[in-house]
Amino acid sequence: YGAKGLAYIKVNDITQGMAGLQSPILKFLPEDVIQQIMQRTNAQTSDILFFGADKANVVNDALGALRDKIAKDLDLLQGDWAPLWVVDFPMFIRDGSGKRWTSTHHPFTQPMVADIAELTSTDPGKLLSHAYDIVLNGSELGGGSLRIHDIKMQREIFKILGISEDEAEEKFGFLLTALQSGCPPHGGIAFGLDRLIMLLTGTDSIRDVIAFPKTQTASCPLTVAPSAVAAAQLRELGIQLRESKK
Repeated sequence: YGAKGLAYIKVNDITQGMAGLQSPILKFLPEDVIQQIMQRTNAQTSDILFFGADKANVVNDALGALRDKIAKDLDLLQGDWAPLWVVDFPMFIRDGSGKRWTSTHHPFTQPMVADIAELTSTDPGKLLSHAYDIVLNGSELGGGSLRIHDIKMQREIFKILGISEDEAEEKFGFLLTALQSGCPPHGGIAFGLDRLIMLLTGTDSIRDVIAFPKTQTASCPLTVAPSAVAAAQLRELGIQLRESKK
């Protein structure tokens, strides 16, 4: 998940203060900071605290996966069906280089602003979007968003993403034309029925409930696709194949 490591503090005996804690990182932390950590987490004897230090998405992904692993190992994932909506997604996140903004959902998601003036006066990192996921017992069943229906708003979003007018026209000209012609507010959601069947059957992978799943190489065991293409078909399409050098 991109984490460089996993720091921890084991609480052997909370009543002994610093002497009751065990960790290789204690020597790097001031005592008052450690005491604040114990108070904020309400740590008790026999607890273990795990730490992540990196970009927010790396820490969230790594510690989220750790939480799920521990919950599964300790058989804590019990109880009724618990569906929920995840909302208030960030509108933008920094790319890998940290130099430009990218869309968390996609560049056509409606931002949570009243108008363009609010959009341009707000730090892109603090903007939220009208995106949503539906989750059941920790598994995402579907996701979607409300879409931008105002061409001026859409152009401003492209500007924040560093997409020039020429690039926007080349890649999304059809969409801009539709927006310019008049487009009503709209939205949608893509629902994964296979994820629901996976949960109902108690399996860990949607591949177990799909009749003819593709392999990791995108081949189909049922139809043996992709298959070889006839030379006549290649000539008709003007395609020439060359063997790669080994």
